[in-house]
Amino acid sequence: MILSDRDIEALLRLGELVVEPLFDDTVRENGLDLRLGRQYCFLRPTGRVLDPRSPGDPGEFYECGEADEIVVPPGRRVLLHTLEYLKLPGYLAGLVNLRSTWARTGIYIPATVVDAGFEGQLTIEVVGSEFPVKLRPGERFLHLVLVRLATPAAKPYRGLYKGQRGVRLPKVFELFGVVG
Repeated sequence: MILSDRDIEALLRLGELVVEPLFDDTVRENGLDLRLGRQYCFLRPTGRVLDPRSPGDPGEFYECGEADEIVVPPGRRVLLHTLEYLKLPGYLAGLVNLRSTWARTGIYIPATVVDAGFEGQLTIEVVGSEFPVKLRPGERFLHLVLVRLATPAAKPYRGLYKGQRGVRLPKVFELFGVVG
């Protein structure tokens, strides 16, 4: 079942669902509008193979930083994050969509699911359009549809991305002691 604005507001009041910061226009008819954060990591074009068992230096694969404006060049991929920090209970999962205004610019995000019990800022991949698109931190960018599970997850999310803030690189770098 997809949660309505009334369901979401009730969960926020009870503290079952946490969204920080929470803006007046965050809760929508059937989900949450989430804002863009300041950090980015562009995927670098390279001929080097990323071996998950021996990933090497993340700087060979990612160019990361912070900015007040992020221009996504045509066809390029960039990791971005939400301004909001979320805490989902073990009985809610989330489906991440690009807000339609941004989809109409031609940028794209792959299908992304937020697991039940997840906590943290979301890291999201954005794929560039046919022309450069300028993004600004603080703008409403994603729409998160919250779905109630038929039964609470037996094992709510406890992975390496729990509690993340900012853009988080793939866990292979952390598993082998390399930090991005």
